[in-house]
Amino acid sequence: MRNVSDVRINPSILSADFVNMERDLQRIGAADFVHVDVMDNNFVPNLTFGSQMTKRVQETSPVPLDVHLMINDCDRWAPTYAELGVASVTFHAEATADPVATARRVREIGARAGIALRPGTPAEFLYDILGEFDQILVMTVEPGFGGQAFQPQTMPKLSALAAHARAVESDVWLQVDGGINADTIAIAAENGADTFVAGSAVFGAADPDAAIIMLRELGETAYHRHPHG
Repeated sequence: MRNVSDVRINPSILSADFVNMERDLQRIGAADFVHVDVMDNNFVPNLTFGSQMTKRVQETSPVPLDVHLMINDCDRWAPTYAELGVASVTFHAEATADPVATARRVREIGARAGIALRPGTPAEFLYDILGEFDQILVMTVEPGFGGQAFQPQTMPKLSALAAHARAVESDVWLQVDGGINADTIAIAAENGADTFVAGSAVFGAADPDAAIIMLRELGETAYHRHPHG
């Protein structure tokens, strides 16, 4: 059963067993969302799955889907994924010509709209359009592969985003993805993250649900040590 909290844990199925996907999805009922990484072997050097697989995961998942598009031409494709009925669609700033129009279209369809930033992409351009998005994803690794080490140099960008969101009284969610585990979640939470993508830290655990609950507790404790709300 999902908890209502200030902190969300979204396990990434990139670390699940693709052959036993339905089984693994049933093991993460404590999650807030399921993070679905869509990669096209073009925007990133890896290929996962597309809309058909996402649709099937949507049909079998016990929790809502948080889709992360690591693909080119997001202005075209983001609405297509929203039309599947997923809860959230996040597209990369580096792969869109008109992020505001795309976010508005995703929202019109009925999904939450998110925008993602590679580690080297500045966030300042988002400050004036923050209200167009429900979620900002600060990548804490280079997108494309799971199991990478957390990059602490991304934290000043996250902290600045959190400070700006607080200053303008925005309720945008600040998500981090990459190397999130029991050792790093507090670092991201202290810098303002409230939504955490975790892959191997969840699916690599003997009890994925227990791992989710533990990560959420660690994240909440760290998050509330600092004035983010």
